[in-house]
Amino acid sequence: MKLLKDILYGVGLTAVSGSTHIKVNAICFDSRKVGKDDVFVAIRGSVVDGHRFIDKALAAGARAIICEELPKNIVNEVTYVEVKNGNSALAIMAANYFDNPSKNLKLVGITGTNGKTTVSSLLYQLFKKAGYKVGLISTIKIMVDDKEYPTSLTTPDALTINKHLAYMNDAGVEFCFMEVSSHGIHQKRSEGLVFEGALFTNLSHDHLDYHKTFAEYRDTKKKLFDDLPKKAFTLTNIDDKNGLYMLQNTKAKKYTYALKTYANYRAQILENQFDGQLLKIEDNEVWSKLIGDFNAYNMLAIYATADLLGLEKLETLRLLSELENVNGRFQYYKSKKNITAIVDYAHTPDALKNVLDTINTLRTGNENVITIVGCGGDRDKSKRPVMGYIASAMSNTAIFTSDNPRSEPPETIIKEMEAGVEPQNKKKTLSIENREQAIKTACKLAVKDDIILVAGKGHETYQETNGKRIDFDDFKVVKDTLNSMDK
Repeated sequence: MKLLKDILYGVGLTAVSGSTHIKVNAICFDSRKVGKDDVFVAIRGSVVDGHRFIDKALAAGARAIICEELPKNIVNEVTYVEVKNGNSALAIMAANYFDNPSKNLKLVGITGTNGKTTVSSLLYQLFKKAGYKVGLISTIKIMVDDKEYPTSLTTPDALTINKHLAYMNDAGVEFCFMEVSSHGIHQKRSEGLVFEGALFTNLSHDHLDYHKTFAEYRDTKKKLFDDLPKKAFTLTNIDDKNGLYMLQNTKAKKYTYALKTYANYRAQILENQFDGQLLKIEDNEVWSKLIGDFNAYNMLAIYATADLLGLEKLETLRLLSELENVNGRFQYYKSKKNITAIVDYAHTPDALKNVLDTINTLRTGNENVITIVGCGGDRDKSKRPVMGYIASAMSNTAIFTSDNPRSEPPETIIKEMEAGVEPQNKKKTLSIENREQAIKTACKLAVKDDIILVAGKGHETYQETNGKRIDFDDFKVVKDTLNSMDK
């Protein structure tokens, strides 16, 4: 148990009822998980207001309540603390509760629309190969050196983050690489963390259902850099028009990387093939198993980050050549009939265009490109016609299908994608609501040397419909289908 006053250190308090010199057990923001002598933090969410569950938390044994508005009925022997912002309070309290574990790590935050998972996961992979104990907090999983923990959010809640950072301290982890999403920054999940550095990959159309405007989305990302201390470093992609904007107000040391313009770290693509690409990074050639311009940027960002963290440059280049692609990121399979299937997480217009650009650069022109793509329900609707336009314009055949429709009718989402298709491309499109059937149809349409792109879900092994998750793995379905056709 810990003293409440110690857990509250650094939190902006506006009122206190009762004593903070009391011992408390755990911190909870979900009233269903509250136990005896716990602290309940009432969070005002976008859907649910935690203040409605204060009485439930008290009935479960909460000894202290942290809230943005004191309730009318104050219970004796319970401490109430009014704070300016519940999300901020939770993050700082979580860090204090776990003894500020980020201070004992070299924690690097990676943000941007695309590339966060690849960069963070491959940095973890590279530093492991270099012989270090390493941590990872990503969309796909949380790693405490060799031990894996599941995760469902790009940036988990503050309690989950700090708990696993504490595990890393116990395991002797030195470096940790963490995806930092715009949702996570806006909801202050990363507040109270001490970053060694932060990296910006790129910025394009995404999450406008949540942030409402692109400027708000951009400025939310920027806050990660604004809040860095002087001793930290920043690394930004200045080929992206928002790259330098991210660094305008930061106190941290500034570094840049680019393929097209002058920067602290530069790279050039010498060769590009389906099995990899040859890069020139700072006058040294290196072979990468990852292909495409977007992965050239990712490799350069990884190289630069490793250098800024003190790894020897030639050793880093050697390790870059050994890195394996991340599941669901340009993950490909070639059948016996020489049909290539590519599964990629591309769920934004920019990501889809990047993947199709890469495919169209590598193809000879004699093979067909068949793209299967959908858009998630209850998310940014404005990107749906754009995704439809890109898929139909850049493929020989585009099949629109279901992709985590959640509470929306899949046929409605598909119609909104179809609205973006230009008249001359309508004959190239099919709409098949059932995702498995869509993939099987693409496999049947494909002939020798053709390329099938299954976009949108990547590493996700489920379909989410009306609150239920049903097992579904794009890579398994396309591989099994092609294998059955080879027999």
